[in-house]
Amino acid sequence: MVIYFFVVWKLASSASPQELIDHQLIMGRIALGGALIIPLGLAASTISAAIGSVMVAPRTLQALAGDSIFPSKGVNRWLSAGKGADNEPYNASIVTIVIAFVFVALGDVNAVAQIISMFFLLTYGSLCLISFLNHFGSSPSYRPSFRSKWFISLTGFLAAVWVMFKISTFYAFLAVIVMFFIYLYINYVHRNRQGLAEIFLNAFFQLNRNLQVWLQKRQKKQMQVEWRPSVLCLSENSFRRDAAFQTLNWISYKYGFGTYIHKIPGYFSRETDEQARAELARLRELFDAEMNHVYIDTLISPSYTSAIAQSIQVPGISGMENNLVMLEFSKDEPEGLDSIIDNLGLIDAGAFDIGIIASSNKSVNFKGGIHIWIRSADFQNANLMILLSYIILGHPAWRKSSIRIMQVCREGELESLKASQTGLLQAGRLPITETNIEWIMEDEQVSFKSLVNKRSASAGLVLVGFSLEHVKKGGEDVFLGYDGVGQLLFIHAGRDIEIA
Repeated sequence: MVIYFFVVWKLASSASPQELIDHQLIMGRIALGGALIIPLGLAASTISAAIGSVMVAPRTLQALAGDSIFPSKGVNRWLSAGKGADNEPYNASIVTIVIAFVFVALGDVNAVAQIISMFFLLTYGSLCLISFLNHFGSSPSYRPSFRSKWFISLTGFLAAVWVMFKISTFYAFLAVIVMFFIYLYINYVHRNRQGLAEIFLNAFFQLNRNLQVWLQKRQKKQMQVEWRPSVLCLSENSFRRDAAFQTLNWISYKYGFGTYIHKIPGYFSRETDEQARAELARLRELFDAEMNHVYIDTLISPSYTSAIAQSIQVPGISGMENNLVMLEFSKDEPEGLDSIIDNLGLIDAGAFDIGIIASSNKSVNFKGGIHIWIRSADFQNANLMILLSYIILGHPAWRKSSIRIMQVCREGELESLKASQTGLLQAGRLPITETNIEWIMEDEQVSFKSLVNKRSASAGLVLVGFSLEHVKKGGEDVFLGYDGVGQLLFIHAGRDIEIA
């Protein structure tokens, strides 16, 4: 490298840029005895490089075939075959010579030099990138006999890419495309070899680990004014109905993070652990779709209460603490509703927001939009319901939908509520116009549930607020009786939430 540096310095100081362009053998003119020494040096260098390539390239090709890199077994067998006691790469040498003659036949030395340089640089850059990713990924299985520094590997990769495009943008793109398709084809044939995938997986794991630690160190709850959903959803009916996962996925798609826990009844043992692993694989396959943005896991627990207590104490996978706990029951089979009600106090003890999904056999009518029902008695839930509705609209399934607010108020409250609601929507820049707000006066002759069943029968999703005091008095009746609508999401805000 020192010699190369001084050669560049000598050329720059002894010849003009135009002379360097016009005279390829300019060194012969400016060097002492250059007319004789430079041609001899070029000849020696060329012969040395040619002999090195003739020695190395066939051996490399033979080694690749010996590792069954090529898709065809016959090709691997033929290329890996050697002759003599030293296993000389006879067949691989023939292929190497053919490739060399193909490039020689091009006739243009500059073109050949550019093409060869591309693949040399691409090989070097790829090795540097793999070295950097292995350094960054910190895999325990990465124990090289020769250790380097990560910044050297990264610099080598970036320099190789930069030089490639400086030499020729066309040949650089061509070389990358050729290598990419070769890799895809070999990876398709050898599906069991996931070396490169493991390297990237380790790098992503390390990045995720560092981000989580960084987020935890800088998280200051007392200063947090922006509410972002970090939702924990617990269900033991994952294979019977998917309403809970579907709702969690809507919330998690764009703005938040969701963890879906499938509860398995019983105590931890080898048998239940194997069952949990098998059911987790089934759930991943069941929910494996392009729009899935939910982290899925399983939990073995003897009771619903212990499962909730365990889940809410676990920190969020995203690095954020969970702030919303979602549970679910079926309106047609509400046998699990009593367990949910019995544990609302436990969840509230952790100051979590609570969401209860009442699933329905009706298919979701996305064009019907999202209806939010706000009553004077549970006005503290309004901000959370509005914010969640806006977040759900971020999912592509709801892109043609809208939010409609049904405000139920008492006599004398209409004007003040209108002013506060208008100010809230304008300050929060929410996509809800005044025409999408319907004001309904309370009528003792008409029950709240009948209003919901009548006016939201065609809605895709209905949000209704509830308070723990009402649940203590009314029990299961607070959540039942909404048979005229489809899927419901009952919301209880565990803290004051501002729409910023």
